[in-house]
Amino acid sequence: MRGALFVALLLVTEPALAHTENIGTGFLSGFAHPIFGWDHVVAMVAVGLWGAFLGAPAIWLLPVVFPLVMALGGALGILDMPIPAVEAGIAASAVVLGLLIAFRAKPPLWIAGSIVALFAIFHGHAHGTEIPAAANPFAFATGFVIATGLLHLIGIGFGTLVRWPAGTYAVRAGGGAIALAGLAFLFGIA
Repeated sequence: MRGALFVALLLVTEPALAHTENIGTGFLSGFAHPIFGWDHVVAMVAVGLWGAFLGAPAIWLLPVVFPLVMALGGALGILDMPIPAVEAGIAASAVVLGLLIAFRAKPPLWIAGSIVALFAIFHGHAHGTEIPAAANPFAFATGFVIATGLLHLIGIGFGTLVRWPAGTYAVRAGGGAIALAGLAFLFGIA
């Protein structure tokens, strides 16, 4: 069964479309960047999903920590400060967050926040290094932070299904799907 799923994923994957040079040079370009990059989408939805799974206060804290730290990573990218293995860090964020959801991991809040913050640096750095040359860095960063928040809200919305037993299984399955997508990104098959 797992082998068939893996082959199916191989056959239907497409490259990430996180390169938004033709969308504009400011807010809209920044807003589009995380939304058109599936590697970013799954990880950012996972942050909201995991926060909802963990409950209060994580449901709001994790989706606040991520964009704040991501903005710092974006500034590092804009300043061309190198961070090793950014793409692997982005893919690993989906794998790790997806597995944490799938296996119902409930670490202390400070550990959950630290995990989310670590991955946010990679996502932010990628956004910052891919800013169009003519873009206003502040407008671009504002765009990608707002889009990230909206993706977190989608995860939170899905994560509220944990109120019901069947919903818990759906959320855990969603975590598994996110982890599989992250593996596909990690091994370059997506």
